[in-house]
Amino acid sequence: MVQVNENYLKLKAGYLFPEISKRVSAYTKSNVDADIIKLGIGDVTEPLPKSCIDAMNKALLEMGTFDGFKGYGPEQGYSWLREKISTHDFISRGCQISSEEIFVSDGSKCDSSNILDILGDNNSIAVTDPVYPVYVDSNVMTGRTGESLQDGTYDGLIYLDINENNNFLPELPKNKVDIIYLCFPNNPTGATITKSELKRWVDYANENKSLILFDAAYEAFIQDKDLPHSIYEIEGAKNCAIEFRSFSKNAGFTGVRCAYTVIPKNLSGLNLKGDMINLWSLWNRRQSTKFNGVSYIVQRGAEAVYSSEGKKQVKGLIDFYMENAKIMKIKLQTAGFTVYGGDNAPYIWIKVPDQMNSWDFFDYLLEKANVVGTPGSGFGLSGEGYFRLSAFNSRSKVIDAMERITNI
Repeated sequence: MVQVNENYLKLKAGYLFPEISKRVSAYTKSNVDADIIKLGIGDVTEPLPKSCIDAMNKALLEMGTFDGFKGYGPEQGYSWLREKISTHDFISRGCQISSEEIFVSDGSKCDSSNILDILGDNNSIAVTDPVYPVYVDSNVMTGRTGESLQDGTYDGLIYLDINENNNFLPELPKNKVDIIYLCFPNNPTGATITKSELKRWVDYANENKSLILFDAAYEAFIQDKDLPHSIYEIEGAKNCAIEFRSFSKNAGFTGVRCAYTVIPKNLSGLNLKGDMINLWSLWNRRQSTKFNGVSYIVQRGAEAVYSSEGKKQVKGLIDFYMENAKIMKIKLQTAGFTVYGGDNAPYIWIKVPDQMNSWDFFDYLLEKANVVGTPGSGFGLSGEGYFRLSAFNSRSKVIDAMERITNI
């Protein structure tokens, strides 16, 4: 009989968001009239930008003609989209990232997991705690950790605590670490990092020949003009960092699927013999073998994000969600909650009442207010005692949810 991948058996019972869905489903079956407002998963709710819709409609019509039909596209993405990304997202900020260093994909969640395909099994790995669960689970699935421990952490991973005591910024590892996951603006806490603070991480990585996997999925929500949008704004980062970006949150592409990963051409690692191996070449080979590329229609929609009208419409979406976050933060603070995030990210990170843990607070809000959020403990041991609310919803539902929570 076929054998299974034993590493999957080390995973905790359920991935965070399906577990939330299961609990909400059980509640609604027993309370059929409950009007549930979901502020849990970070899924957008507003319609796509008109520029993107128009571009995709045009591309779809092209596909219905002999001259305009497109079959398989380049696995790395069409050059016209990669050039737009290079110009608008990087060169405009002083980052010398070429179009060839950009790989278009169907999601940064996939890329942040798939990147492990080109990295060795024996690297030491550091993640922040709390953390986006995908970073941890993908390492467990590929056999890069030991067993799950009683406290929910995994043997073999290095956890870097982020909490109110360190302003939700991790301390540099005390010892050499090979791979470091960083996410800013941070999911789930909404924290941000300054250029000087990020420079410390880049310097550490270069000194220790470490690789930073930098998740910038929420960079478009940054309001403070002094904060970095890309790790490549920091000198030396091209020698030590891979960056993941997405169109999901800024352009509302969660149901469309388009993202990209940046791998500088000079970035290298070592093989077992100690020879320098180019990571760009490995990722290019991986994508060419395992990925068929993002559809032509979707890439035309992504390209429209960079048009003058597209930029205005995307900014309108971002402003809308950030106004939601502002409303949520003010309402919750006025009601006496200790609240973090929400200023440069679409997430509110709440300190739960002292007598509750984060799942208790989840059940409390579900039962008393019919509002769904995300328990902080689902993001890691240091997330216990906190609770995440997402600003991704309609204005009326956000206001309604805040009224319910603050009037329990």
